[in-house]
Amino acid sequence: MTTHFDFLALGGGSAGFNAARVAAGLGKSVAIVDAGPELGGLCILRGCMPSKTLLHVTDVLHHARHGRVLGLRIPKAEVDMKAVRARKRRIIGEFAGYRVERMTSRKYTLFRERARFHDPHTLELASGRRITADRIIIGTGSRISVPPVPGLATTPFWTSDDVLDLDHVPESVIVLGGGIVACELSQFLRRIGSRVVLIQRSAHILRDHSPEASAVVQQAFRDEGIDLCVGTQIESVSGDANGVQVTFRHGGKTVRRRAKHLFNALGREPVTDQLGLEAAGVESTKEGRIQVNRWQQTSQPHIYAGGDVCGPFDIVHLAVAQGELAARHAFGVKGLKPIDPALLLNVVFTDPALATLGALESELQERKQPYLKASYPFNDHGKSILMEEHRGYVKVLAEPKRGRLLGVEVVGPSAGELIHCFSAPLAMKATVFDLLRAPWYHPTLAEIFTYPLEEIADQIKPSK
Repeated sequence: MTTHFDFLALGGGSAGFNAARVAAGLGKSVAIVDAGPELGGLCILRGCMPSKTLLHVTDVLHHARHGRVLGLRIPKAEVDMKAVRARKRRIIGEFAGYRVERMTSRKYTLFRERARFHDPHTLELASGRRITADRIIIGTGSRISVPPVPGLATTPFWTSDDVLDLDHVPESVIVLGGGIVACELSQFLRRIGSRVVLIQRSAHILRDHSPEASAVVQQAFRDEGIDLCVGTQIESVSGDANGVQVTFRHGGKTVRRRAKHLFNALGREPVTDQLGLEAAGVESTKEGRIQVNRWQQTSQPHIYAGGDVCGPFDIVHLAVAQGELAARHAFGVKGLKPIDPALLLNVVFTDPALATLGALESELQERKQPYLKASYPFNDHGKSILMEEHRGYVKVLAEPKRGRLLGVEVVGPSAGELIHCFSAPLAMKATVFDLLRAPWYHPTLAEIFTYPLEEIADQIKPSK
């Protein structure tokens, strides 16, 4: 038996569900195919929401333990991991429950089976049933990758799923990787009381960000007691009844670190290998990442992709935007614009946090694009000083003739919130002069931006 739909979302995560939602809103018949053990997608179940729930807990714990600098006497601050996990599960259950309620409504036909392409318009379910669709989006997400590090595949290791569901404080953990997940959860583990070793291959953690910003986070990690090893070459991983050992080269020497547990945070890979992309005529890279154009179309114009399967970044708000754009383009909605790469936003929820918007300075240099820059440190700003938040800085990049905003970098307190001061201005192609016309309340963290804005404004010659 074959059932036909106007639109089919292969995967019910951020890209797939939001594409389905838009298509249903356009009056189309919509199917969602999702074989995951739970509905809700990576962000809700095992990504953004559980991790940020736990990071907030350890932020509060950290401030309580360091209250003396503020004149507070807090004699004891401890973590109850069973209670923390129970609260996290309750909150995530509410988020997931709402998503499930929407996905199981009459707007969609939901298939809880694995599926693969039989041809460019047909998917064959695990039960043998076939469903066809005029338009399809692939949004099957990503999974933990296991790079070819000698011994890693045969050594028991944790993934982020395991760390996010801990009900106890591990004695010691070696973390492999220096990306966002590795850094956020390394700090979480250290703050609940684990001994943490973080081993990163690149010269600095968070290698997609500037070395200056990463250096601020690195120093905070070391000050908190994380054994941070960067610029390494991992030679082998092994394990026994007493724990795990990682052997690596660092500074021209062979170094070994031991711990009770190993956390593999070396990245994720697209879940596309079992979809039968060849039968659909959909092209992908050797790593399995689906290639798309600016409208999210694959090599088959009626098949779209969004989220982790195509990138360029595994970020939820980008996946949502890609899914929405794909569905609107699929049904000819007028006036569409592709996603603007100049407006990409990135936040790392470490403490201090790190956030960027628009172009990075390294990107402008690579393009040989002229720019002006100015920065200002939090250790010389009134509100951050009284908060005892001295780490980091804000940096603004602008074009040199009119002062149009090009990019912003923040590393410091509330960076993930502060960066949004520039979201609308950057989208509206505002200048530093536009922002200086707006009031900035004193004393606030946000008013720190007035210093680099004024510095750039002073460098621009007024037009005659």
